[in-house]
Amino acid sequence: MTQLNRTHDPALRSWVESANAEGADFPIQNLPFCVFRRKGVDEPARCGVGIGDSILDIGLCTPLFDGAASQAAMSCREPSLNALMALGLDTASALRARLSELLSATHVQHRAALAEALLPITAADLVLPVRVGGFTDFFASVHHATNAGRLFRPDMPLLPNYKFVPIAYNGRASSVRVSGMPVHRPRGQIKVPSQAEPVYAPAQRLDYEVELGMYVGEGSMVGSPINVAHASRHIFGFSLLNDWSARDIQAWEYQPLGPFLAKSFATTVAPWVITAEALAPFRTAAMARASVDPQPLPYLHDVLDQREGGLQIQIDAHLRSAQMAARGLPAKQLSRSNASALYWTFAQMVAHHTSNGSSLDTGDLLGSGTISGEADDALGSLLEITRGGARPFELDTGEQRTFLCDGDEIVLTACCERPGYVRIGFGECRAMLMACTPEQD
Repeated sequence: MTQLNRTHDPALRSWVESANAEGADFPIQNLPFCVFRRKGVDEPARCGVGIGDSILDIGLCTPLFDGAASQAAMSCREPSLNALMALGLDTASALRARLSELLSATHVQHRAALAEALLPITAADLVLPVRVGGFTDFFASVHHATNAGRLFRPDMPLLPNYKFVPIAYNGRASSVRVSGMPVHRPRGQIKVPSQAEPVYAPAQRLDYEVELGMYVGEGSMVGSPINVAHASRHIFGFSLLNDWSARDIQAWEYQPLGPFLAKSFATTVAPWVITAEALAPFRTAAMARASVDPQPLPYLHDVLDQREGGLQIQIDAHLRSAQMAARGLPAKQLSRSNASALYWTFAQMVAHHTSNGSSLDTGDLLGSGTISGEADDALGSLLEITRGGARPFELDTGEQRTFLCDGDEIVLTACCERPGYVRIGFGECRAMLMACTPEQD
């Protein structure tokens, strides 16, 4: 696990004043990475770091770095974070330490040069931060698994294997898109109980899922499982993730092999990657298992991971309809869940993913699966909130929702807070649902 160091010091302040504002997502203790280009300018994208309301163009500042930090800074001239991630956590940590030093309020020497490398976030186009080679989506929230199970299998909400094995499926990496890009309603085979056969039609039960995405930094070798005690060495950072789901397509196709077209049409990720190092102050114990639950099998168990492998990340989901936007109404908060409620840790996900000898590559994306809590206000999907469509809710415009309508926008936000440390945020993960694209002849 990443140890606390001077970059986490709650007394640190930045000469970028917006980073010191109460409630700022990107104080100097955060320093999240992104990939950007200047808004409206046809130029190569490059890597930057968020500080307050600005982005520092790291590639413009390479003379200010030396040693391992210099190598890391040079890699930030690339159009994705993959080159930086492949260098390993120690090299990325050296870059973070030097960035913290350069951006701190006590550093004066290079301030003019650094100020020239700052760009307001509002003046930047944020692009997909990582070149994703593989996408695996887990099912790590026992509350979500149980809630969904009750809708489909009232006599057996939780299948017998759930508490033994971190369940997952392989998604489609090419459908991962950055926050702000629209999502089009998919078509697929749908069978309703009143019909003898399925029809091919636009999905009607369109849903979102509140998730965390984890990016693999240093990859692994084929045939060499990653020990759960060493898994954190392969975890570069985290982003908000919304795995869009067509529940009516999913209900017809998922047996016997699981999700396919109901999931592969779109997955939205935030443009900001919060490093595992930045999250060190917000580590917590893994979710406590009930006395009747089985203990993890030895390859999934590590004492330190059980003690510190959880993450205290509060995630909010909001919905804003087209009517609400037209009338200037704020989005409606749908839920507030917390990643600390995940039954399986990310280290366990990494260990299980590689346990059969499968490798992980730099840039691979692992989703947590829908993050839900026990309470009704902590449910991470409309499937749960509306009990499969049986319990609609009302928006401020008087509109009702069971599932999403065209023009609805889903916005995920998140933050970490703990007494004695500075709050850090994850930025936004937002996308609007649009009507189906025209069919081709």
